[in-house]
Amino acid sequence: MLPPPAIRLLGPDELTAAQEIELAAGRAFADVGMPEIAGDEPLPVAELDRYRRAGLAWAAVDDGDRPVGYLLAEPVDGALHVEQVSVHPRAARRGVGRALLEHAAGHAVATGRDALTLTTFGDVPWNAPYYRRCGFRVLAEDEWTPGLRAIRAREAAHGLDRWPRVCMRRDLAPALSG
Repeated sequence: MLPPPAIRLLGPDELTAAQEIELAAGRAFADVGMPEIAGDEPLPVAELDRYRRAGLAWAAVDDGDRPVGYLLAEPVDGALHVEQVSVHPRAARRGVGRALLEHAAGHAVATGRDALTLTTFGDVPWNAPYYRRCGFRVLAEDEWTPGLRAIRAREAAHGLDRWPRVCMRRDLAPALSG
């Protein structure tokens, strides 16, 4: 078993590297009949930088301190919402995504948030089924918070509802004070 990758804040000079990771990771969607997603443009540098400046953009790095994956998050309705997780295919199946999620969970607990949330494709193997293995559960629509409803509305406007989408939540234990 490989040790988990190092996780740190995404650097200001690594925003285009994050875009390249997103593009490379996205290509796999073509293999599951979602070529529109595979060809989708990555987040703009300015948007990535907004998360970075907020301290909510983390990179998983290789032994040379180069990003091989990244996670973006934002506070939504008392939870830390995982907006994006991308892992370069050359680093796939090595625990990079899970390490990024665990880092986000630690940050959430440290900042008083009680859960991680995310939205994802329900039937793509490395989406909802993967997140279930990471401790997330699918939320029924009546469990969606106002913030999750707004996120889903933006996704629908972007055309993502062409494929089944789900909202997911992973409850987190509060940090113990000593």
